[in-house]
Amino acid sequence: MRYSACIEWLFAAEEPDVANRVRAARAAGLDAVEFWRFSNKDCVAIRQALDETGLTLAGILCEPIAPLGDPEAHEGFLEGVRTSLAAASQLGAKVMIAQAGDVQANVARAAQHAAIVKVLGEAARIIEGSGVILALEPLNDRVDHPGYYLTSTEEGLDIIDEVARPEIRLLYDLYHAAVMGEGIEVLTGRLDRVVHVHLADTPGRGEPGSGRMDYADRLEWLEKQGYSGLIGLEYRPSGATVDSLGFRDRVG
Repeated sequence: MRYSACIEWLFAAEEPDVANRVRAARAAGLDAVEFWRFSNKDCVAIRQALDETGLTLAGILCEPIAPLGDPEAHEGFLEGVRTSLAAASQLGAKVMIAQAGDVQANVARAAQHAAIVKVLGEAARIIEGSGVILALEPLNDRVDHPGYYLTSTEEGLDIIDEVARPEIRLLYDLYHAAVMGEGIEVLTGRLDRVVHVHLADTPGRGEPGSGRMDYADRLEWLEKQGYSGLIGLEYRPSGATVDSLGFRDRVG
């Protein structure tokens, strides 16, 4: 397995400077880094740190987050796709993470689903030929994101299939799926739609081994099914970040 450090949380206690977290990830033997918003960061300094360390940037958030089930929000979202694509190109990121936003009150779920499919198809045309993937992310609404629309991996995969564009793929988050009570078998036969994976334990969203998730079994399943992408470590370390990485010795 190859691992990417989400430097919003990993190395944050040790390094206030985000660019230095890139260097810390390299020193810890990680393969890549990722973060959320680019708009609140010194992208020039981060690019310098990436070049210096040879690490890749696994992904950034597509800003701004918009309720994709609302057609009136689509224009702003698509403008954000253009802006985020420029940042991804500057930083060398190959994935932009798109969130679906909250449920629209008094709007049929089928209509919201169709609106998401439509706008992602339009986004695909914007990023076509760039080499960048827009990854739609299901999240849990039970603990972290109350009111969020896309909580089902299966529906997320259905959206990807309906968009039917190679530029649009799924981000599969092991933590969010576990909170929603999903087994990893939901990906059976459809793993090729997944471009990136996130990992944290549950409950608590700490490092693997801090909770009760059968994370080693889930990672083994992904590997046996042919997943060759990065595992993004998006957790809150309970102590020193380097110590939290010890779980790697317990998995293949």
